[in-house]
Amino acid sequence: MIRVDNLHRHFGGFRAVDGASLEIAKGSITGLVGPNGAGKTTLFNVIAGALPPTSGTVWMDGEDITGLPPHALFHKGLLRTFQIAHEFSSMTCRENLMMVPGGQTGETLWNTWTARRRIAEEERALRAKADEVLDFLTISHLADHPAGAISGGQKKLLELGRTMMVDAKIVFLDEVGAGVNRTLLNTIADTIVRLNVERGYTFCVIEHDMDFIGRICDPVIVMAEGRKLAEGTLDQIKANEQVIEAYLGTGLKNKEVAG
Repeated sequence: MIRVDNLHRHFGGFRAVDGASLEIAKGSITGLVGPNGAGKTTLFNVIAGALPPTSGTVWMDGEDITGLPPHALFHKGLLRTFQIAHEFSSMTCRENLMMVPGGQTGETLWNTWTARRRIAEEERALRAKADEVLDFLTISHLADHPAGAISGGQKKLLELGRTMMVDAKIVFLDEVGAGVNRTLLNTIADTIVRLNVERGYTFCVIEHDMDFIGRICDPVIVMAEGRKLAEGTLDQIKANEQVIEAYLGTGLKNKEVAG
């Protein structure tokens, strides 16, 4: 679904992404790991249109999407979440979800006067969809809570819910487990797997918790110094001498790779 060819992103003399080439297969849950400073989040930002590449090409379903802005990629079904959740804190969880689909009739000032019936019908449909999503995520009890008042893990679930309000094809998850307790992290993992199996979502996941990566991801791609270093199952990655060398000094353990 995604192919990255010789991608570079430089910040002055610093090469955050330095010739990265990799593929994300349709229908996969691909893990992306590597030491701090390996270029993982910068790679996400370039693929998702938040940053233009210095050079190189990004393809989605055979189409060159290099440098397209996030809103254009959103309409193509490419979405991303962030390490720190970006909710509308004063709005309810339901309202946060209802805002996601673009092109709503009520977005135009004139329509608020001339198309009230159509707006009301759309809002009823969006409300029903949002409630369905909240139920899927097992957080329907938070529907009327202000999104800013829920826990960090629940905000991560809400971000996943946003992807369900549109026809997402591939979702990039940046440290979905950061600051999340183990119980909610298990819920998030189950939700990702269900979206993959039941709704055909493709995922690429940056995460430092190797238990989490090992539970849901295959394959796992390792980045170091701005480029792809290795790819395989988690067990293959753990046994890879180049990967071990890349992690020296950051603590490569049997079950967890720090970074």
